[in-house]
Order: sequence, then C-alpha cells, then structure tokens
Amino acid sequence: MAYLLKFLDIFRWKKHYGREWGIQKIFMDFIKERMNRIMSKVYIFFVDGFEDIEGLTVVDLMRRAGIDIETVSIRESREITTSHGIEMKTDRVFKETDFSDADMLVLPGGMPGTKYLGEYQPLCDLLRDFYERGGKVAAICAAPTVLASLGFLEGRNATAYPSCMKGLAGAKPSLESVVIDGNVTTSRGLGTAIDFALSLIGQLLGDEKADEIAESVVYSRK
Repeated sequence: MAYLLKFLDIFRWKKHYGREWGIQKIFMDFIKERMNRIMSKVYIFFVDGFEDIEGLTVVDLMRRAGIDIETVSIRESREITTSHGIEMKTDRVFKETDFSDADMLVLPGGMPGTKYLGEYQPLCDLLRDFYERGGKVAAICAAPTVLASLGFLEGRNATAYPSCMKGLAGAKPSLESVVIDGNVTTSRGLGTAIDFALSLIGQLLGDEKADEIAESVVYSRK
C-alpha cells in the first residue's frame, strides 16, 4: 500500500507542474479502483431459514465487483440450510470472526431466518456498535424489522416486505424498491434483490461500477 501512495504523490506533483500524460489518468483511475476494492469489506449474516436469493444475490454481485464479502453463520457450525432447503457452507462462523475491518454489514430476509437473526444477541450488539460509529448497515425483505427493533429506523425513510411494513417502528414507510437514508439501506424482497445489491455496490465503489456490473449480467437498472 505504501508504494501505491508514493506513486500517487508523484503523479500529483506532475499534475501540479503541468507535466501530465494521458496514461496518468488511466493509472490514477486504476489505482483508485483497486484501493477502493482493498478497503471495501462486507459481512453478510446467514442462519437456517434465510432467503436464498436475497442473500446470495448480494454475495454474487459484490464478488463480481471485486468487493471482499464474506458469509457468516451465526450458528456454531458453517453448515446452513436455506428457507428452501438448500444446504450450504458459509465462509465463517460469527464467534470466530473479527469484524473490525467491516465497511458494511448486511442482513438477508426470509423466515424463520430473520427471526433467528433478531434473537441472536451478539449480532444485535455488533450491529448497534457498528451503526453508532456511522457504519453502513443494510437489510432486505423481513430483515429491516431487525434494524427497526434496534432503533435504527427511527425517523428514517425505510421499506420492507409488504407484510412486514408494520414492523418498521418509527420509520417513514416507503414503497420504493431500495431506500437509502444516511447509513441505512433497506429493500423489499426477492424481486428487488438485484437492485439492492447494485445499490450497495454503488455506495462502496460508485455508480459507474454498479452500472458496469448491471450490464455484465444483462440487467437494466431502474
């Protein structure tokens, strides 16, 4: 990292004195993108009964964008069964993970997964501390109710799965596919999972990268 910063200093010096080549901007853009990727760390939390598409769409698209996203089981084991009976393994288990490098924490929806997420006190404590320090938190489908229960949505615009809207205590309900209010992002459900994931990519790497990923999967952003 140090030598990259040194290069940046050299190029800034050249720009200051008017000696700038076309390749400089290309190099600067490349380094900026790479540094953003290095600095972007996301954790998404899985438990039995989470909604497959809502969780894995975020993982898939973020990894296409080069973001370092890891799946975390809140159980003792990495083995998880989704709400549709698909068995999978997460990258990590909660109790063995250091979240100090996190830039964003994400909750997928689904039942009974959302219920289990909201009942897991270590996760709630992590979310509360991260949120209070200004960290970005995101949830989709039923999971915004977990954020509401922690007081994160008080006075904020937010959305959720239609039958869960009444659980957004203190929020200003929205019917938008994805709602960003400060450091909190919420979304409605499986049908908005791609928009949700692209929105999170845009927040971390910029809209240009989000548009690039959308085009690569033949998706038209709304």
